[in-house]
Amino acid sequence: MDLQLQGRTAFISGSSRGIGYAIADALAVEGVRVILNGRDAAAVDAAVGRLRAAHPGVTASGIVADFANAEDIARLLDELGDVDILVNNVGLFGLAEFEAVDDAGWQRYFEVNVMSGVRLARHLLGGMIERGWGRMIFVSSESGVNVPADMVHYGVTKAAMIALGNGLSKLTRGTSVTVNTVLGGPTYSDGVAAAVEAVAQVQDLSPEAMKQVIIGQNRTTLLERFLDPTEVADLVAYLASPRASATNGAAVRADGGVLTSML
Repeated sequence: MDLQLQGRTAFISGSSRGIGYAIADALAVEGVRVILNGRDAAAVDAAVGRLRAAHPGVTASGIVADFANAEDIARLLDELGDVDILVNNVGLFGLAEFEAVDDAGWQRYFEVNVMSGVRLARHLLGGMIERGWGRMIFVSSESGVNVPADMVHYGVTKAAMIALGNGLSKLTRGTSVTVNTVLGGPTYSDGVAAAVEAVAQVQDLSPEAMKQVIIGQNRTTLLERFLDPTEVADLVAYLASPRASATNGAAVRADGGVLTSML
């Protein structure tokens, strides 16, 4: 299916690996000029090189910035030109007991997971509306709807992302700009893989066996496996396209059936 995105420009935060890179790859397939982002210069350069090699002729570049660093954010916003597609993907993830997360920890999660999207949207949404077309997509999680007891801080910020996307969509009334959110399910991204491998080592299991143990504990999954990052990326690419023009202000699921509510 031609998603009619040839020649558009996209910025994907947190895209040097994992879901973010998969989104950049899916958009590059459609002829989108992609701007990648990450905290580490070597990782961003490697991701840009990998993308160029996979899709000759597609324009790919990168901006190094840590969304927990105010100076980095200011510089990134200065460097960003006009963007047709903004994917707010960057995020912190981690298991932690509620009592163990202090105020500084909560603040850090909000700065990266929520305020990154606030700042990028504030910088780019007006230009999209003025130019008459644009797509803004937040990559949230099913944990923003069903907040896990062992990741309350994470789930709360993902819930805030859903609310932010919904509120911003109301600013696009009567335009060809849309703002939507993707609720990803348990996805075997690089960060999750590292966590699974660490737990597997402690429990003297193979990573594959550990994956099955974790998914086996999830009583509501219909997929009964981790999602691949490309499965989230494909939904993001669709929402970024003109073909998704009737979808606005929505929280669309790629959760493998984990959420049990109908809406």
